[in-house]
Amino acid sequence: MFVLVTGGNSGIGFGICERLIDEYLTTRSLTSHLVLIPTTRSVKKSRETVDALREHIRKFAFTSPALRNRAGLKYDPRDTTRRVHILSVQIDLCNLLSIRAAARQLVSGTIPGHGKSTDGDDDYFIPLDEVRLPRLDAVIFNAGIGGWYGLNWSKVFHNVFTAGLISAATWPTFKGGMTGQLVDPIHGSKAEAGTPRIGEVFCANVFGHYLFARRLVPLLARSASTPLPPGRIIWESSVEGSWENLSLDDLEAIKTEAAYESTKRLTDVLALTSTLPSTRSYVQRYLDVSPEDTTPPKIYLVHPGVVQTTLFPLNAFMFFWYNVVLHLVRWLGSPWHPITAYKGACAPVWMALQQQEWLDSVQAERIKWGSSTDFWGECRVKKTEVDGWGWEGKVEELKGSKGDEVKQKRSGRRPGAVDVTEQKLVEFEELGVECWRRMEELRETWEARANAVERAQS
Repeated sequence: MFVLVTGGNSGIGFGICERLIDEYLTTRSLTSHLVLIPTTRSVKKSRETVDALREHIRKFAFTSPALRNRAGLKYDPRDTTRRVHILSVQIDLCNLLSIRAAARQLVSGTIPGHGKSTDGDDDYFIPLDEVRLPRLDAVIFNAGIGGWYGLNWSKVFHNVFTAGLISAATWPTFKGGMTGQLVDPIHGSKAEAGTPRIGEVFCANVFGHYLFARRLVPLLARSASTPLPPGRIIWESSVEGSWENLSLDDLEAIKTEAAYESTKRLTDVLALTSTLPSTRSYVQRYLDVSPEDTTPPKIYLVHPGVVQTTLFPLNAFMFFWYNVVLHLVRWLGSPWHPITAYKGACAPVWMALQQQEWLDSVQAERIKWGSSTDFWGECRVKKTEVDGWGWEGKVEELKGSKGDEVKQKRSGRRPGAVDVTEQKLVEFEELGVECWRRMEELRETWEARANAVERAQS
C-alpha cells in the first residue's frame, strides 16, 4: 500500500503517519507492506521525520500485544519493522514550482529512500536507496496554516458567556485573524513589486493541494485492466467551517479575518459536490484521465475534530490551560475533542484503510467523516453535519425521530443548527458549481504563468 501525507513532520500530520503504521500492521496481512511518504518543506525535516517514524515502528513492533497475538509464538519484531518503508519528498504548497518538482519526482522520477538510519539500527529496515512509485492508494491533504495572530480576548469572554464553554471550544470566533495575507506562488520572497499574488492561507490550505492532486492523477487513476480500486484524494477539513465563512467575493480569503475557516468551508464544498452531475464537467476537466476507460481517483472529506497543536499561536502558559479546557469540554459531553494528534488522526487513517466496497455502498464521497471520542477518549469515526448539506446531502427530519443513528447525529450538533431543506441543498449545489468553476479558472491562469517561468528558465 502506498500512502502520501502532506505536512507529515509535525502535529496532526505526524499523528496520521503514526496511526496509519499502527493500524496497517495490526489489520493487514502479515506479509503485506506499507510505503508511507510524509512530505515536509526541507531535507532536514524529512530526515528527522523518517528517523522519528522508524523509532515509532520499532517501539510498536516490540511492545504491541496485538501484533504478538496475530503472529503467535514465532513472532519476530524485526519482520514487522521490515514491512513499513518510510520515504519523504519536499514540497512548499505556496510555491507552484516546488509543487511541480515534487509531483514530477513522485510520478516519473525516483524518491530517496533514506536507507540509513542515524541511530545505527538499520538491521530492522530494508534499505531503500531510491524508489520509483507504481501507484498511490491514498493521498491525505493535511498540511496548512492558520493565519492567526493570537486571541481576541473580548470575543473569548463573549463566546463563553453567550454560547457556553462547549460551543466556544468547538466553534470559536475568538481567534484573531490577519487580513491581506498574500503570496507570490511562483517567485516567493524574491518577487518583484507588482507581480501577481494569491491569498496565502488559501494557497497553503486549498490551492496548493488542488494543483498537487491534479499532477498526481497518473498515480491515483486506475486502468480498466487492474482489479485495484481507484486512489483516494482525502481532503482534511475542520469541524468549524459554516455557511457565512465562505464568500465568493473573497474566494482566496484575503479580506476576511477568518481565512482558515473560509478555506475549510471551501474544502467542504468542493469535496461534497465533486460527484454531482452539475459539477461533472469541471471535475472531469480537473482530474483529466485518459484513456476514457480509466477510472479517476475518488475524493473524500474528513476532519480531525478539535486537536491541540502548535498551529494556533499560544504561549506555554495558555497552551497548558487550553489543554485543560479541551479535556473539560470532552468530559462535559462533546464528541469533537480527540485533543491529541494521534486520536485526531482516526478519521483520515480510517478513510485511507477502509474497504472500497463499503465506501461505495454508503456513498462515502457525500459525507464528511470526523474523528470523534467518548468521555474516556476512545476514538471512533462519526458523520458530521455540514451547513447547507446536512449529513449526507439529503433532507432529514430529526425532530421527533428516534433511533441510535438519530441520537448519534444529534450529538455534537452546532448550536442553532437547523435541518437542511431542499432549497438549501439547491443553494449548496449552486455554490459548489461556482466554486469548481472558479478553481478551474484559477488553476489554468496560474498554470499558464508557471509554464512561462519554466520555459524562461529552460
